[in-house]
Amino acid sequence: MRPFKPFSLLSRLAQMVLLAVIVQLGAFAAQAAPVKILALGDSLTAGYGLPAGEGFVPQLEKALRAQGIDAQVLDGGVSGDTTAGGLARLDWALAENPQVVIVELGANDALRGLDPGQAKTNLDAILAKLTAQHRAVLLAGMLAPRNLGADYVDAFDAIYPDLAHHYGIALYPFFLEGVAADPALNQPDGLHPTAAGVAIIVRGILPALRQVIAKAGTPS
Repeated sequence: MRPFKPFSLLSRLAQMVLLAVIVQLGAFAAQAAPVKILALGDSLTAGYGLPAGEGFVPQLEKALRAQGIDAQVLDGGVSGDTTAGGLARLDWALAENPQVVIVELGANDALRGLDPGQAKTNLDAILAKLTAQHRAVLLAGMLAPRNLGADYVDAFDAIYPDLAHHYGIALYPFFLEGVAADPALNQPDGLHPTAAGVAIIVRGILPALRQVIAKAGTPS
């Protein structure tokens, strides 16, 4: 009969306790990591014409942190980009593995009068990949310039609600809500918001984004 070894038993218990602590600390570290949010867009998310710290990405990150949300907002905006450009660089833009993606593309398609059907196809492909990867998505809508005619306007404006419904994702209907066509909130080109205009955009989109962030933290 083997003799009882209390110190051996205590050693094993200590190892088990240590392992449990390590597991808990690992879970806590994962929980404590900031949520990564990719703003995939064009010059409107890239902060065109604005000083560093005053564009959409830094203002959005600051606003989220002010509301107690530990977030890192990744700048995936490229000035002049169309929906085709956004699709082409999607894999690269996702390199930091964001849990949440804001898709803000289409303004340049409309400004150039590009085919709304093709813009929808490009956005469809972007959303298909994001949802297949189980990323939480906020689709930021855009409206076509009214001088392009009723047929074009109707076809283009319908892209965003149609896709949001198809994929069951959140929609912020118009990214420039409260800012578009207001000279006091836009730069001299009349297209890009000032820092004050960006602040209004951030305030407007924040409630919808908070819901998406909450969804990202819920197991599917």
